[in-house]
Amino acid sequence: MPDENELETATNLAVTLAWAAGAMAAAYLLGVVLTWALGRIGRRSAMLCDVAELTRMPVRFTLMVAAASISVQRTSDPADSWRRMVDHSLVILLILGVTWLLTGLVRVAERRMIARFGGGGEEISDADRRWRRVRTQVTVLRRLAIAVVVVFGGAAVLMTFPAFSDIGTTVFASAGVLSVVAGLAAQTSLGAVFAGMQIAFSGAIRVGDVVQLENGQWWGRVEEITLSYVVVRLWDERRLVLPSTYFTTEPFENWTRSDTEIMGSVEFDVDFSVPFDDMRTELDRLLAENELWDGRRGVLQVTDAVGGMVRVRIVVSAPNAGALFDLRCNVREGMVDWVNRRRALPIQRLENTDFMPEPSAPSRRQDDTPRVATGMFSGSPEAEERAKAFDHHTDDYDDEFARSSNGSR
Repeated sequence: MPDENELETATNLAVTLAWAAGAMAAAYLLGVVLTWALGRIGRRSAMLCDVAELTRMPVRFTLMVAAASISVQRTSDPADSWRRMVDHSLVILLILGVTWLLTGLVRVAERRMIARFGGGGEEISDADRRWRRVRTQVTVLRRLAIAVVVVFGGAAVLMTFPAFSDIGTTVFASAGVLSVVAGLAAQTSLGAVFAGMQIAFSGAIRVGDVVQLENGQWWGRVEEITLSYVVVRLWDERRLVLPSTYFTTEPFENWTRSDTEIMGSVEFDVDFSVPFDDMRTELDRLLAENELWDGRRGVLQVTDAVGGMVRVRIVVSAPNAGALFDLRCNVREGMVDWVNRRRALPIQRLENTDFMPEPSAPSRRQDDTPRVATGMFSGSPEAEERAKAFDHHTDDYDDEFARSSNGSR
């Protein structure tokens, strides 16, 4: 049979649990009413509406834990054996609830800052450029603030354990060694974090910017910027994830740094007989009928004329990169069709003739002066005689070659 103390302890525990359950139910209802009230007031205040939406669950959780903690303290004896464990658990839950609530408030601040500067679009005005920069900076700061809040929340939870002070003493005693090891191990990660912060506050790229990477191999729109990586949404709907250090160490093109307007060219080869005035007229007609052309630039130029072909370059402009790509394709298709209809494709010209000039017969020397090979026969009277005999033999060979050439014709 259980003794009287055990029965009393069980009774007190049951009463405490009942009071705690009732207090948690009342706190939950209070949280629902508070959220509803903020939502009603939020019709005239966007900030209160965001607070009600983003902090609904953490507020209810924190109120329930706080109500349970107060109920346990008021309805139980501190000397009970289970009281210490329950109090410790409730303190940990309360710290977690407050951490959750603070992260919600950080998200509210982020949303209000972004909403204050309006939305973005394809066209970039001064206000829109400011919005993109603020959005990038606020997003990075939100991630950093949440990380700091979570770290401090975890540290607060660890501080509730008595043994943590001993562990902390041991850790801080070897802080010098640990800092060196941690610095070497996290060198790449820390570099990415600092690169992410540099990107956020330098304005080199912003969320929504169109960039070209790897010397034109990739191009797309910046979709997300974090402390460690950047997500670029490519033109074919793929996502290219790059480390933040890429944008601080590698060259890249930002097509929307100040404006979205952009120009591009279309090049192809045609024949020399192409009437360029008619070609320019056709280009003007194609651009006038195309809604993608913004009217700023539309010119046809002859950039080269070698190898029997003429190199033509057409420069057009569009309001943004996506429209420019489609416009270039449309202009290229229309001009190729026009060149085919005018039969102005490059032609390779080859000239062939049956007349071949007759080789001229070797002629004798105009004078009878004997040739003397001064380099081969010289130095003595006998050598001069051999030179004269050699020169006479050469003249006879020339006469025989001339007679044979005339006979072959």
